Amino acid sequence: MPVTGVAHEVREQVSHITLTRPEALNALTPAMRDRLVDLLTAASADPDVRAVVLTGTGRGFCAGADLRVGGSPAGERITGDVSRTLRLGAQRLIASVLDCEKPVLAAVNGTAAGLGAHLALACDLVLAAESARFIEVFVRRGLVPDGGGAYLLPRLIGPRRAKELMFLGDAVPAAEAERLGLVNRVVPDGDLEKTAREWAARLAAGPTRTLALTKALVNASLDTDRTTAFAAEATAQELNLTTRDAVEGLEAFAERRAAKFRGR
Repeated sequence: MPVTGVAHEVREQVSHITLTRPEALNALTPAMRDRLVDLLTAASADPDVRAVVLTGTGRGFCAGADLRVGGSPAGERITGDVSRTLRLGAQRLIASVLDCEKPVLAAVNGTAAGLGAHLALACDLVLAAESARFIEVFVRRGLVPDGGGAYLLPRLIGPRRAKELMFLGDAVPAAEAERLGLVNRVVPDGDLEKTAREWAARLAAGPTRTLALTKALVNASLDTDRTTAFAAEATAQELNLTTRDAVEGLEAFAERRAAKFRGR
C-alpha cells in the first residue's frame, strides 16, 4: 500500500525508492520505516529486481527518525520498552539493507543525520552530492548512537575516527566523507541522479546471484576468523557455479565475448 513520504517504482530491473517528505528533511515516521523494510524485503525476493537505489528529495537525504511522530506515549516507561522499539524499528531497518540480496545504492542528495546517516552507510555503495553532509547527531541530544551506528562506523573508518564523529557530532561534508571512506564518490549536485542511474544500470546488468553471495561474504568477513571466512567463500563459490550467469560468464570468457547476464 502507498505510504505518505515514500515513492517507489521499478524501472529497467531497478527498484527506485525515494523519500518524499522534504519539509521534514525526509525524517522517518514509523510507517515510512516499515515501508522501506517491506520494499527491501520484496526486492530480495523479486527475480526481476536486480538492484535498488535509495535517495531523497529536497535538501535532505534523511534527517533520521521523526521523534515527534510515533514516540513513546506519556506515562511510565517499562524496562525493555526502548530495547524492543529499537529492535523492531531502527535496527530492523538497517538489517533490511544489510540483508537485502540485491545491491543497494544510496544516492545521498543532502543532509544525512542520525538514523538517516546510518541508513546511507548501510548501503553497499554510496554516491554523495557535493552539498551532502553526514552528522552523528545523537550526542547533541544526549543519546547513544543507535540504528547500527556503533556497528557500522568502526568497520568503515576504524574505531578512533568513529569515536571522533560520535563524540563530537560535527557535520562531515561530502568531500571529507569521501576522504574518510564513508562514501564511494562525490559528484556535483546536478549529476547525482544521472550517476546513480548509470551505476544502477551496471549493477542490474551484473550476475545478480554472484553479487548477492559476494555481499554476504564481505558483510560477514569482519565478524569472523580466517578459517570460517575461507569455508564460507568456498561454499559461496560452490553455490555460485550452479547459476546460469556463472555458466554464461565462463562460456563468454572461453569464447572471447562479452557476457550477457540474466540475473539467474
